[in-house]
Amino acid sequence: MKSITTARRTAQETIRLGVIMNGVTGRMGANQHLARSIVAIREAGGIPAPGGRVIWPDPILVGRNERKLRALADEHGFERWSTDLGACLDDPADAIYFDALTTRLRPAAVRAAIAAGKHVYCEKPIAPDLATAVDLARAARTAGVKNGVVQDKLWLPGLLKLRRLLDSGFCGRLLSVRLEFGYWVFPGTDSPPSQRPSWNYRREDGGGIFLDMYCHWQYVLEGLFGPIRSVVAVGATHLPERVDEEGRPYRATAEDAAYGILQLGRGVIAQVNSSWVTRVRRDDLLTIHVDGTEGSAVAGLRACRAQSRAETPVAIWNPDLPQTLDFREGWREVDADKDFDNAFKAQWELFLRHVALGEPFPWDFLQGARGVQLAQLAQRSWREGCVVEVPELTL
Repeated sequence: MKSITTARRTAQETIRLGVIMNGVTGRMGANQHLARSIVAIREAGGIPAPGGRVIWPDPILVGRNERKLRALADEHGFERWSTDLGACLDDPADAIYFDALTTRLRPAAVRAAIAAGKHVYCEKPIAPDLATAVDLARAARTAGVKNGVVQDKLWLPGLLKLRRLLDSGFCGRLLSVRLEFGYWVFPGTDSPPSQRPSWNYRREDGGGIFLDMYCHWQYVLEGLFGPIRSVVAVGATHLPERVDEEGRPYRATAEDAAYGILQLGRGVIAQVNSSWVTRVRRDDLLTIHVDGTEGSAVAGLRACRAQSRAETPVAIWNPDLPQTLDFREGWREVDADKDFDNAFKAQWELFLRHVALGEPFPWDFLQGARGVQLAQLAQRSWREGCVVEVPELTL
């Protein structure tokens, strides 16, 4: 059992924040949000705050499976866990509700937390459809509770390095972006088993790669390159038959791949490919290739490489002769010696500071609703076979 310890502090020195963590027995909740975020913050002694104080998250683990909850609590040395969400929401000692449930279950739980006066932080997508997402954003604003949506990729080391490069003007005027994401998710029909939960491939359960990934691409593209003006997209269910966690065959009713072209501000064109049925032959599971008048950059999850105009080789098209250029040469690694924190932990710290100290946190429910909006518009483009404008979204 891992023991969580901390130095003795007076009540005046510690800002305790009780956090109801619902759905953390799942892979993402247990690994990224609990172990690598909340537990890591506690092991570091909390979050430093002005005046020598420390923000100290105190989680209670919530879920439906008592066995899993008890095992997870024992693993990290926590005493607080419960299968009664209602009772947890009624407890004024816990100010924050965190939601890592499946998309279909999230809105009802988030509404209950808002009604209980809790500040709410939740995984994306915030809801399975835009109307529900906007309704949750309005409810949180009306209730006056602080709210936020996980947008972890903004704090990935590779994207932080790319952000720094773009801010320096290295690329000059931006021309285009090519975002490639995906890997082969085994269907489970033979060994090995599928790496993703089966609900991801059932539309009726909130599945589909548009809803799952376009919520990410919305904040990544707008955060790095500017507003999204329009989208044209095509989806596909390349593997219609899969096997679930219990070994039962089922029919996939949601798309497992999405191919899109998005027009951004200032004339930038983004090509976005997302697939759970592709075998990887690139530097990482996610790569973002940016071309500009003065230079180009390619960022992955952790690394970023760049090539200036002066370093660009003179390429000659001649299919009759072997290629003599090594196109991977001439790209230098950006900030290779810099260390970065876990992306989920970085945003958790910002949200906890937002609640405890009132510091800004722009990644709120309205921002989360914009991600759902883009996913829904991309699905409409696929369904109707047309380019769809992306209107401004306000409450």
